[in-house]
Amino acid sequence: MPIYKEINRNFFKKWTNAMAYVLGFLYADGNIIYTKRRTWFWSLQITDKDILEDIKKALNSSHVISKKKKHINQKQSYRLQVGSREMCEDSIQLGLTERKSKTILLPKIQKKYFPDFLRGYFDGDGGVWVGFTNKQRKHKTYAISTVLTSGSEQFLLSLKDLLKNYGLMSGSLVHKERGYDLKYSIRDSFILYKIMYNSNCSLFLKRKKEKFESYMRMRS
Repeated sequence: MPIYKEINRNFFKKWTNAMAYVLGFLYADGNIIYTKRRTWFWSLQITDKDILEDIKKALNSSHVISKKKKHINQKQSYRLQVGSREMCEDSIQLGLTERKSKTILLPKIQKKYFPDFLRGYFDGDGGVWVGFTNKQRKHKTYAISTVLTSGSEQFLLSLKDLLKNYGLMSGSLVHKERGYDLKYSIRDSFILYKIMYNSNCSLFLKRKKEKFESYMRMRS
């Protein structure tokens, strides 16, 4: 007989800052699984255990965060997996599907929750780079760039169009072997930072936020 685990099963029924963040994370780095035994699971997996602990707390969950099997030259990753048909059905209503990587579309999000959704997606499937460009030149440029990755071209195109409303005008969509990158350079990276880390920001991946702020400290 399965052991009952506590969790807020109504979590995806109503938009909140925390729900928008977790939904964004699921869009980026989550899975919905329907098993042969007719059970439903959703899960999140990442190398940063701390953010899974924070998400678990937001969900009022008693589920165990498990270690994934580590292969040679791989970082240790962790997984939060929840068995709940109700929560899976709610997230499907919000646009998620099984094997979503190439099919997801940007969901309709209230404007006040978009920064949380974006930050959740960025934490799950985004990156920020800081370093010197033009290294061969006498005067090198200390730069920052950000990227959002997806297997769905349409998702990133819709996100790019939406971000234009916030003043991000120069993003470039790059096709790669297993999907697409939406890349932004210095000016737009500053704007992304301001969008994602606003006063309502409570859930975030610390190492990515610190990367932005380390660049800003060097520039000030």
